[in-house]
Amino acid sequence: MFLSSAIRRQPEFRQGVRDMSTVAMGIGAWGLMTGVAMLKSGMSVFESVAMTLLVYAGSSQLAAIPLLMAGAPAWVILATGFCVNLRFVVFSLHLRPYLMHMPRWRRITHGYLTADMSYALFTRKYAQPPRTRAEEQAQEAYLTGNYCVTWCAWMSMSLLGIVLANMIPQSWGLGFAGVLSLVAIVCSMATTRLRLLAVLIASATAVAAYALPLKLNIVAAIGVAVLACFWLEKQFGLDVDAEDDK
Repeated sequence: MFLSSAIRRQPEFRQGVRDMSTVAMGIGAWGLMTGVAMLKSGMSVFESVAMTLLVYAGSSQLAAIPLLMAGAPAWVILATGFCVNLRFVVFSLHLRPYLMHMPRWRRITHGYLTADMSYALFTRKYAQPPRTRAEEQAQEAYLTGNYCVTWCAWMSMSLLGIVLANMIPQSWGLGFAGVLSLVAIVCSMATTRLRLLAVLIASATAVAAYALPLKLNIVAAIGVAVLACFWLEKQFGLDVDAEDDK
């Protein structure tokens, strides 16, 4: 069993649960809004539940829903989802030395369950990969505690949003609540000059390219920000994690 009693007994697991619980309400609000958005966009209950359980990526879901309903080409939907979730490639590269001692199936499970906030809290607490067996167990327990709260909050509230979609009026402003949740996540992770610059470049590009059809301004914004920051990092030696270690 993945969530073994050995992991649950670790004090780091309980600490991970406590730390993530402080933002669980925001994650739940975002999940509730996503569940409502899927059903109100015209998706069936079965499609909405399947997307919630299989995709588990709120920003990607919200980006893909209007494209699916508009009948956009498959390559546009896939490209949008890929670009929106491109940050997880960076997360995976960063977490690789922390998780490489595990069997492949455990690494895949951690990769599926680790979300933005669990990654942010984990890397903030553990600046260096584990060097001993005890550190390996402690770090895995903390990460597991983080994303147990994230997964439960997201799934429960997304499914609740699907069930209650027709009972929740648009006037509640859940869409704005979801935007605020995303802004909070971005702000919590913009901890270096390079990350802040990436936010500014992506924001400016998204506004400048707003007229593009099928929300391709999102794809353009992510692509421009990633390429620009890679170039700046190479030319000027800016380190994305330099200020995190201070």
